[in-house]
Amino acid sequence: MRLPHWLKTKEIIGSHNTKQILRNHRLSTVCEEARCPNRGHCFSKPTATFMILGDRCTRNCGFCSVNSASPMPPDPEEPERVARAARDMGLRYVVITSVTRDDLPDGGASQFAATIRALREYLPEAKVEVLTPDFGGDPDALKTVLDAEPDVFNHNVETVPRLYQTVRPQANYERSLMVLKNAKVLSPLQTTKSGLMVGLGETFDEVVMVMKDLRRVGCDIITIGQYLRPRRENLPVYEYIHPEVFEEYSRIARELGFSFVASGPLVRSSMNAEEMYSLSR
Repeated sequence: MRLPHWLKTKEIIGSHNTKQILRNHRLSTVCEEARCPNRGHCFSKPTATFMILGDRCTRNCGFCSVNSASPMPPDPEEPERVARAARDMGLRYVVITSVTRDDLPDGGASQFAATIRALREYLPEAKVEVLTPDFGGDPDALKTVLDAEPDVFNHNVETVPRLYQTVRPQANYERSLMVLKNAKVLSPLQTTKSGLMVGLGETFDEVVMVMKDLRRVGCDIITIGQYLRPRRENLPVYEYIHPEVFEEYSRIARELGFSFVASGPLVRSSMNAEEMYSLSR
C-alpha cells in the first residue's frame, strides 16, 4: 500500500551532534535499531531513547527490526556511559528501554536499576522513564526496577490479545497487564504508561477493549500510533488508520480516565515523553 500523506515525514537535520555523542559512548538507541520515523526530529531536539543490555534480543516479534540473536553478557560500565551521554546531551528527561533478555535470571532488571542510579548521580534534576520488557512476569525483577524509583514506568502491550500469536508470539497479553498491575501494587504512587500500535488487523472495538483493560490495572498514560513496517522481513501493514480514528481513540481514552493520551499516526511510546509526563501531572 502507498503511504498516505499524513504519514509522510521530512528529514530533519539538527545542529546538535546527538549521533556523535551516542557513538562516543558506545550506546544504542531504540530510535535507530527500530527505525523510528521520528528519529530525525528527536535527535535534533535533542533527545533519544537509550537501549541498554545490547542490541540483540532473545525474542523475535513480528513488528520489530531489532536483531534477534544470542546476546552478549551485560556490560557493567553501560549504566555510567548512559548517564554521561545524557549529561553531554543536556537532557532533562531520560528514557531507558532494552532488548528482551530472557537469558538473564532477572531479565535485565538490575541493569535498569543501575542505570537509573547512575542517572540520579550525573543528572540529579532529570526525570527518568523506563520502558521495560515483561521480565517473564517475575515480580522480584519488577520490584528491583521500581525500588530504583523511576519517575515513569512504561510497559507496552503493543497490540490486541487476538493478534499476540502473530505480533508477539513469545509474549502474553495477560502477563503484560499483570506487569502494569503489579507496578501499582508495589508502588501505588508510581506513574504507569503503556502503548499499542494499530494497523495490524485489529478492530476498533478491540482497541477500546485494550484501553479498558489498561485502566482496569491502573495505567495512567496511553500512547496509540500507526504500525509502520521497518523491514521486508517484518509484518506487513494491514491498514493505514485515518487521523480521525486516532482522534476518536483519544476521546474515548480521555473519557476512560487516562491522565494523558497521545493518539496519532506518528505517535510513538517515547516520543515527546517529557511533555507527556508534564501534562499528565
